[in-house]
Amino acid sequence: MLLSHFKWKIKGVTRRWLINVMSVVVAVVVIVETLLSIFIVNYYNETARSRANELCQGFSLLATVDPAEFPAKARQYIENFEHKDKIEVQIIDANGKILITSNGFNPGEPDMPDYNSALSSDSSTALWTGTSQGEKIMAQTTILGDYGTGSNGAIRWLISLDSVNEHITWLILLCIVIGLGIIAITAMTGLYFIKSIVRPVREVSNVARKMAMGDFKSRLEVKKNDDEIGELCDAINYMASELGQAENVKNSFISSVSHELRTPLTAIRGWGETAKMSLGFDDELVAKGVDVILSEADRLSGLVEDLLDFSRMQSGRLSVNMQRINVIAPLKTAVDMYLEVAKQHKIKMDFVCPADPNDVMGDPDRLKQVFINVIDNAIKYSNDGGSVLIDCHEEEHCIHIRISDTGVGIPAQDIDKVKEKFFKSNTTVRGSGIGLAVADEIIKQHNGLLFIESTEGVGTTVTIVLPVIDSDNLPEKETESAALPAENINEDISI
Repeated sequence: MLLSHFKWKIKGVTRRWLINVMSVVVAVVVIVETLLSIFIVNYYNETARSRANELCQGFSLLATVDPAEFPAKARQYIENFEHKDKIEVQIIDANGKILITSNGFNPGEPDMPDYNSALSSDSSTALWTGTSQGEKIMAQTTILGDYGTGSNGAIRWLISLDSVNEHITWLILLCIVIGLGIIAITAMTGLYFIKSIVRPVREVSNVARKMAMGDFKSRLEVKKNDDEIGELCDAINYMASELGQAENVKNSFISSVSHELRTPLTAIRGWGETAKMSLGFDDELVAKGVDVILSEADRLSGLVEDLLDFSRMQSGRLSVNMQRINVIAPLKTAVDMYLEVAKQHKIKMDFVCPADPNDVMGDPDRLKQVFINVIDNAIKYSNDGGSVLIDCHEEEHCIHIRISDTGVGIPAQDIDKVKEKFFKSNTTVRGSGIGLAVADEIIKQHNGLLFIESTEGVGTTVTIVLPVIDSDNLPEKETESAALPAENINEDISI
């Protein structure tokens, strides 16, 4: 159980951190410790050597003594040497024999590799570090200079390295302890930091899995730190909220579209069966049934076309066939399509437009689709006896088309959402919720703007703004735009 828990602890980011970061930290500490140990050893050995040379500096005067007086002078120097307790000094004659030592003992014929090296050295000095009689020592031999009567011999000093090595050992151990402390502190702080990252990331992962399974009510705890992790938690919570809302909108859309499809299909099936049974008996009923079937088929076709346009818009394939047109033509066509519908619902419909507005660059079919969608909404959301005003005028090199109604209006909190896909402010009225989204995209592709202003219970105004063509900078029209007769343009159309 403990082993499995440990394996769980060091997996993922923690394991990568231990392998990548801690391996680098350990390597750096080891390299620094090694270099520091070498420095300490060299520093202490060099300090010991410098101190020994300093203490034995007076013996160099023996080089100027007459060879005949050298043994007596050597003994005198040894007897007067004050640091016998710190260092052993050996005076060697010209034949390589030890004349006298500071400790009073005759070592006989000891191994003196430093003396042999000094004889062949250009500096006449050689250092040797080794073991003598089980003790770690440092020895140095300096050949006395020749002042015309030959060299008197050499001065050799020896010091024990036991105390020096003890200091070196303690310092290296201290450095090792400090290095291990650095590694431990780095590991603990790193693991704490990694834990502060891994825990919220693991929570994010769990919430993401729940959302992937359709649970959009899952939320992360409120962030404790104002950092990137906290921002990530906020973003995940916001995403969950948006996905939950999108899920609700999607379900509403599916329900709405299903209803929109079921209604005409039911009518088509019902009138189809009625017309079939009435063949040869009631031609008038058959004709009425066929008219209803054709009308509902057109309604289904329009709904399918809206869905296809929405799909094209989502994939960036919604195309427009731009040409020079008089925008009044598709607008008048859309108005004419709803005159009879408005009359049936006793809705007063007014159409006011200028006699000869400037042309725009646009797709007449797409613009007609936009106008139909907006006018259809105006009539759908207007109560019987209400009114719809379609007003068109030119202002600041743009055509402004306003379609106003006295309908139910849109709540203030929904104004910014009505052009979003699938959104329906009023679910009691038929519609898929994608018409305005498609219309807004079409107007954007015409370099225009679509504004919506509404007051709940008062009505809604949709304003479409399209840039006009500057006729002074363009050649004559290549093709005549479909235009209204003069008498229809100059007079208001009122139903």
